[in-house]
Amino acid sequence: MRKIVLLCAAGMSTSMLVTKMKKYAESEGYDCEIDAHAVSEAKQYGAEADIVLLGPQVRFNLAKVKEQCPNCPVEAIDMAAYGAMDGSKVIRRVKEVLGD
Repeated sequence: MRKIVLLCAAGMSTSMLVTKMKKYAESEGYDCEIDAHAVSEAKQYGAEADIVLLGPQVRFNLAKVKEQCPNCPVEAIDMAAYGAMDGSKVIRRVKEVLGD
């Protein structure tokens, strides 16, 4: 099972994206756990993640989060995918990065 962590400012809009990502992952039979947290919790939740994704509103923290989560890929979510709440596009990118 893959562990995907999304980080954002407060977690509200990102939680909607998490729901869409879970729905798409389930339809594809992709075994993953997806959670959203505040970017201030990156070190705590990123430690056990397979991948960490940043919401566009906190993408300026990318370098800092990469330092805090050195054992997994860290990327900013595509702005268009985030704005459209396109969970399928985000999951496809996760699978591409992780080689799944």
